Amino acid sequence: MTPKLSRTCLLALLLSACTTANHQHSMAPPKQTAQTLDKKISKPAKVKYLLFLPHDYESKATRWPLILFLHGIGERGTDPWKVKVHGPPKVAESMNNFPFVVVSPQCPNGQWWSNEILMALLDDVIARYKIDTNRVYLTGLSMGGFGAWNLALEFPERFAAVAPICGGGNPYYPNAYSGARKAALKSLPFWAFHGDKDPAVALSESERMISALKKFGCNVKLTVYPGVGHDCWTETYNNPALYEWFLAHQRSGEN
Repeated sequence: MTPKLSRTCLLALLLSACTTANHQHSMAPPKQTAQTLDKKISKPAKVKYLLFLPHDYESKATRWPLILFLHGIGERGTDPWKVKVHGPPKVAESMNNFPFVVVSPQCPNGQWWSNEILMALLDDVIARYKIDTNRVYLTGLSMGGFGAWNLALEFPERFAAVAPICGGGNPYYPNAYSGARKAALKSLPFWAFHGDKDPAVALSESERMISALKKFGCNVKLTVYPGVGHDCWTETYNNPALYEWFLAHQRSGEN
């Protein structure tokens, strides 16, 4: 069965989390675990990541929706717990009923997101856990926003919806697609977010991606935050509407 969460319920959970998270942080064990992918693909690949499982994951036979979250440049390193400072891993940790499996890899120092490693990680998690492969969602902020655009354009058939935040990408890349990949991309919805006063990544980066994919025939939308700088992710990830939007989309087909 598909986990459902009304906007009112999700908003209440988020508001409750904001008022109790600081108190609970000092007394409650973490709700997610630090994991490591150590696997040979085209070359040996090793990536640390946080894994969040819903509180009733074990008690239900259902397959769960998954969010793949890509952090920003400031969270690179060798300590995966740094990744919990922003985004879905932070939200999931502070809530009692977050209805997604959340996979949050950590990019090593001095490196950029590797599509090959990310897909190897996603395949590994899907093989080991109860994941609904028709409801795999992708999001990222700043460097992770660029990573989300890049990964989605490379593997559009793998995701049900994508939410890049203050990122950018190559708007001409889809022009080289084959027919099957064009169809997959056209069926993939995007919701991008950006502050119009962002000094680190210009708003035009998101605008040109949205414009190009709209012309390509994709279902796209862009939320611009007036007067907001680079950190537009806090408001975005605290908004229940984002998670409702994720759950409203799924790929067709069987697991």
